[in-house]
Amino acid sequence: MDRINEFEFYLNRDRMIASVKTPKSLELFLESEVKAAFLLTGNISVIKRYVELLTEHDRFVFLHLEKIKGISYDKEGLKFIAKFVKPTGIVTTKSSLIQLAKKEGLIAIQRLFLVDTDAVANGLKVVEEIQPDALEIMPALIPEMIEKLKVKTSCPLITGGLIQNQRHIDQALQSGAVAVSTGRNWLWKTQNSHE
Repeated sequence: MDRINEFEFYLNRDRMIASVKTPKSLELFLESEVKAAFLLTGNISVIKRYVELLTEHDRFVFLHLEKIKGISYDKEGLKFIAKFVKPTGIVTTKSSLIQLAKKEGLIAIQRLFLVDTDAVANGLKVVEEIQPDALEIMPALIPEMIEKLKVKTSCPLITGGLIQNQRHIDQALQSGAVAVSTGRNWLWKTQNSHE
């Protein structure tokens, strides 16, 4: 099974992605059964160690590029990430990086903020053009928008942002999200019983 299919398998099984925002959260993530993490902590000097630690524990690691200090958001930065840091993939709000990441063999997740109707329309247009491997929509607390986006794109939908409790997770999954991302470590558990 190639890496993207393996990731999709666990995404569909676990339906949860840990948003790791602090070094302490790394340890808590490794204590969970969740297979995938969005890494939103670190800098150019420690990120390789973080990625190696998580991959040694057979986890999928996605760098949220805008949150990792010291890495440039361009072709050379992505080459550095792919060849030296070696995460599973990236998460980014910058659509220009999606195709560059895919060319480097990284799984690319586009993050889209649902701030207004124009943002949704423009975001869907960009998704159609650049074909990310998955789309993370934020905030997660808009079930009707998840349902609408689900019918407008074949891209797997991940949702996150403002998740406070299990009910929020359940609503997002029932609305059509394939998985939920959250930084609230007490919610980091596989959701397969909620399918």
